[in-house]
Amino acid sequence: MDKLVRQIGQLFVIGYPGEQPPAPWLNFVDEEQIGGCILFADNCATHRTAMESVDTITSRCRSSQPLVAIDQEGGRVCRLKGAPVEFGAASVYASEGLLDRYREDYSRAVVLMKSLGINLNLAPVADLFLDSSNKCLASRCFGDDPEKAAEFVRASVTVSKQHGMLSCLKHFPGLGAASIDPHLATTEADYDEVVWKQRERIPFEAGMHAGADIIMTTHMRVRSVDSRIVTESDCIIANWIRNGLEFDGPIITDDLLMKGADEMGDIGERTVKAFKAGHDLLLFGQDWERAVEAFDYFVDAARHGDISLDAIRSSLDRVAGIKYKLRRSAVR
Repeated sequence: MDKLVRQIGQLFVIGYPGEQPPAPWLNFVDEEQIGGCILFADNCATHRTAMESVDTITSRCRSSQPLVAIDQEGGRVCRLKGAPVEFGAASVYASEGLLDRYREDYSRAVVLMKSLGINLNLAPVADLFLDSSNKCLASRCFGDDPEKAAEFVRASVTVSKQHGMLSCLKHFPGLGAASIDPHLATTEADYDEVVWKQRERIPFEAGMHAGADIIMTTHMRVRSVDSRIVTESDCIIANWIRNGLEFDGPIITDDLLMKGADEMGDIGERTVKAFKAGHDLLLFGQDWERAVEAFDYFVDAARHGDISLDAIRSSLDRVAGIKYKLRRSAVR
């Protein structure tokens, strides 16, 4: 048991504030062998700054190569700036039918990200833009047509695979019909499973069949299926992702520090609930001290038998599986 508990850090992906990773943050990553980090705009003031920080972080992850994640979707969600890594918005490529142009632009961006040591892009956005009041997703989606969006999602995943970059489909099961930004509050969508299969499922399924490595959920309630938000819904994760899509890769939460997850309890409680619902990776933004609090709560829950050791083992295996892909791509 102790050996397994000592590996729990592999399930955590944690951000930090500022241009360089703070020494206490690095010490925590080193001591607990945290599985990965997420970079934000202030961590990427220059490409050199980002690369040096990634090198520093990697040197402290002795047990395995860390996941180094970023949101580089294109348009207004580009943490890295400047050509060629900064490219256009998803909505523009889709509305103008620029599939080949998108492949070219995204390929150049991925190559540069890889050169900096980034190995996981939290993209593509597989949501459909169905509610114009949804400011959170404005310009970030490949339109509102499921088949057209599926083409671009498929292309994004394929480009990532070609260059050894891990990809992540988000925000499952589809945030586009909601109107509230989950950064600010829990949001809701009123579709049911029948509608979902005919609409939201299509781009997610296309990305999965193209070889997407990870699926990210969101802090959204689909009341027709479960009164709980997706982040703690074992029903949606089991029935729609594991059984419905037959996806066996890692599932990652959206940032558990978001206001949309507040109803799940304090940061420790929501972390344990998210894991019990079926998530393998637990994502935290830049308030790393709260992430430490969540980690300590999670470890304590595991030691007291509140979390299944078999579930921890299964999640560690899934995470190890995608890290094996990174080792293979590095050799090539």
